[in-house]
Amino acid sequence: MEYYSPRITFFSFLLASLLISRSVSVDNNITYFLECLTSQFHFSDSINSVIYTPRNASSFSSIFLSSARNPFLVSTSGQRPLAIITPNNESEIQATIRCSKKHDTQIKVRSGGHDYEGLSYISQTPFVIVDMRNLRSISINTKENTAWIQTGTTLGELYCTIGKKTKTLAFQAGICPTVGVGGHFSGGGYGMMARKHGLAIDNIIDAIVINANGQILDRYSMGEDLFWAIRGGGGSSFGVVVAFKVKLINVPKIVTIFNVSRTLEQNVTQLVHKWQYIADKLDENLSLRVFLKSVKSPISYGKNRTIQASFTSLFLGRIEDLLPIMQEKFPELGLVERDCTETSWIESILFFAGFPNGSPLDVLLNRTQQINAYFKGKSDYVREPIPEHGLEGIWKFLNEEDENHGELQFSPYGGILSTISESETPFSHRSGNIFSIHYGVVWNNGSESKRHINWIRRLYMYMTPFVSKNPRTAYFNYRDLDIGRNNIQGNTSYRQASVWGFKYFQNNFDRLVRVKTKVDPSNFFRNEQSIPPSSS
Repeated sequence: MEYYSPRITFFSFLLASLLISRSVSVDNNITYFLECLTSQFHFSDSINSVIYTPRNASSFSSIFLSSARNPFLVSTSGQRPLAIITPNNESEIQATIRCSKKHDTQIKVRSGGHDYEGLSYISQTPFVIVDMRNLRSISINTKENTAWIQTGTTLGELYCTIGKKTKTLAFQAGICPTVGVGGHFSGGGYGMMARKHGLAIDNIIDAIVINANGQILDRYSMGEDLFWAIRGGGGSSFGVVVAFKVKLINVPKIVTIFNVSRTLEQNVTQLVHKWQYIADKLDENLSLRVFLKSVKSPISYGKNRTIQASFTSLFLGRIEDLLPIMQEKFPELGLVERDCTETSWIESILFFAGFPNGSPLDVLLNRTQQINAYFKGKSDYVREPIPEHGLEGIWKFLNEEDENHGELQFSPYGGILSTISESETPFSHRSGNIFSIHYGVVWNNGSESKRHINWIRRLYMYMTPFVSKNPRTAYFNYRDLDIGRNNIQGNTSYRQASVWGFKYFQNNFDRLVRVKTKVDPSNFFRNEQSIPPSSS
């Protein structure tokens, strides 16, 4: 779920003000770094359109904010990048790596900018951003059912390209069209077809990576250990992932979608409780998610607010096949034919992204949303159903927040996700998980940040008895710096990293450390929650 509230004017001013106040020593760092880059012949003809620095505050601010999705992070972070590099080819990335190593400058790689903690575009130490926006070509082979996708591509661009090319092929990934492929794929990639076709990482068959030595590697030359690591362990710990080759999946020409909402007055507590017992056991062609929030009550019984649960579904088949499944497994929801719509897979993408019915596919190409509402997110996995009294406690928390500002998403697991070994990829959340929880809170006034962040932290603490334990697991793509908060410099030791590493990756964390030690022993590619080498 995405949250948008454009505030570009204020934050452009804020960024410009902060840039003006930067020290002379930082300016010198820019000078030395640029001299290094300009000495690389690859940039000779295009340097002004590839490199942005604070010396040109207007263009720099524009390019920085264009993929900075969370103004809370922009307004509270420390350093701004020495430069933003928007490479057009691999050689320009190689040059940036060489100069960054020479001047001991951290590299942040950004594709869509949706990193929950902004680790792709903010830091406490001197750094440059490699913004992959110009590397977004998509090459589809319908004979082999494969595609090469550069990592600057957004999910919307990918879906639109596939939808215009074929009616029977698709790709399984998330629902937000402005999310970048680079981070989304390398961290997992849950979506509405995951129970049938696995995660995005389960359908990656090759990749192009530039390592810390500037070498361009494919699956064969990088070796199976590194290829394993970048499919769920986060590519930014190991190199710059330039492109993924994926296996496209076959989908029926007609699929069925629905979104049915119920409130407390319509027995929502009992419905959500029952959902937990069937969500991971339904036909794998059916994904039934639940979105929970506090809304204005449509029927007042002395209360202004109520809890609303929206049951949102994709079924890879027709209504006539869906209804018997729902009537057998979840008759309490009361789903009927008029609640359902038959459509194509690509049109279901528009539906789940929140676009109006009849919108053209090209709306998926819009990647220009700039700065959004303040936001904080967290995640959990659930292995035993939450009892009704536990759900009622959640309702109390949701009613504390402003209307529509706090939301929980319950996303079902099961299906093929339960058949894949937890060691097949670094993403270990497989068999035994009923569903995942995404917690989100948004707000519009920066002065209220402390209140809203405290709210989500208290909710997270409340949920402790009801979620996974030893470790309490989390989804890497919903990055959360509250886990391991003491590490702020990006020079993570194994001991520090293990705090969050076992939550994200469980038993796969140690293998990720071994891969990191092998391919990047100096820890050149690092951030506040990167995989450390064993010697760090």
